[in-house]
Amino acid sequence: MPTILITGAGRGLGLELARQYAADGWKVIGTERGAKAQYPMDVREISSIKKLSANLKGEPIDVLFCNAGIIGTRGSALGSFDYAAWEEIFRVNVLGAAATVEALVDNVAASGRKIIAMMSSRLGSVTETSGATLPYGTSKAALNLLTKGLAMALKPRGITVVAFTPGWVRTDMGGAGAPLSPEESVTGIRNVIAAMDLSHSGKFLSHDGKVVPW
Repeated sequence: MPTILITGAGRGLGLELARQYAADGWKVIGTERGAKAQYPMDVREISSIKKLSANLKGEPIDVLFCNAGIIGTRGSALGSFDYAAWEEIFRVNVLGAAATVEALVDNVAASGRKIIAMMSSRLGSVTETSGATLPYGTSKAALNLLTKGLAMALKPRGITVVAFTPGWVRTDMGGAGAPLSPEESVTGIRNVIAAMDLSHSGKFLSHDGKVVPW
């Protein structure tokens, strides 16, 4: 039975990832904040990440999906930046993902599939940016660079590292007017992951498998 670990699995796309992989017979380790969660982990706290890592020592993880993320204050623009909130966005979206990979990379290396996926966004594309939602967009641009760097560092270990943009999805973050349902987005992402090999490492991909400009 293959295993996937999903951060931020308590709602939105993380919850749908967990639901679909479980329905397909995978073992799902879905982390959430809060002591009552089955796999409690707060990506803002290194000690929390290390605690989960210790509990999973020696357990292979075929797919590590760093999904946990926050958008912060919407409409934040020049003249009204909230720098404390911006730091929090980076702590969750970038440092949390980096610390999770660092803590669990040996678990991924011990698995059969050896995949690390980052939940990014088109707002993190430097090529396509409109300058909107800068705190969130800059965090996702940094996450994309982290993805590219990890792909190069982990290629000798046979680990594939990719970033995904899920599309505009009807979640709390995407809003009710988004064209994609979580089911559609996640089904697409899962299809891409199922066909993935080391040649995909370092790419920024849409939920439908198309390459997104950096």
